[in-house]
Amino acid sequence: MTNEFSKKIETIANAAIIVVAVLLSGFLVQKYFFSENSQPKPTEIVKGTKISLPDVNWLQNRKTLLVVLQKDCRFCSESMPFYKKLVGKSKEKGIQMVAVLPDSREEGIQYLKENGVEIQEFRQSKLGEINVRGTPTLILTNEKGEVLNSWIGKLSFEKENEVMDSL
Repeated sequence: MTNEFSKKIETIANAAIIVVAVLLSGFLVQKYFFSENSQPKPTEIVKGTKISLPDVNWLQNRKTLLVVLQKDCRFCSESMPFYKKLVGKSKEKGIQMVAVLPDSREEGIQYLKENGVEIQEFRQSKLGEINVRGTPTLILTNEKGEVLNSWIGKLSFEKENEVMDSL
């Protein structure tokens, strides 16, 4: 009797393990192989989105490059040599650059100055107000303030070239 009961328990346990394994496999396959849907990634800034940033004259130039930073962001500090190059390229191409930091105006300007990045325009804004979830973030907009492209995080050499080519 106990031998028969043990066999039934073992059969049920084996069946449960198989069901869980199939469900887990299906979930992982769906998540990693078939997750290409029309929803943006959580950190992605959707092209065509209008950026709401007070006092930015979008019409001043055909393109504006927002450089969204935080002074305590390690990747922002590590990206400063690239931002110095970006300032020069933007001036050459006639593209307006605007530094956007959640820090106070004085702290933000001091941070840029300490790192030798001469961005003339500065705006203070909470990241969520401009749909940014992390720093550093670069957002290229058109003359209407609509997103043309964005780059998030510390960029590889290839991505830095992509930014430069987009200007």
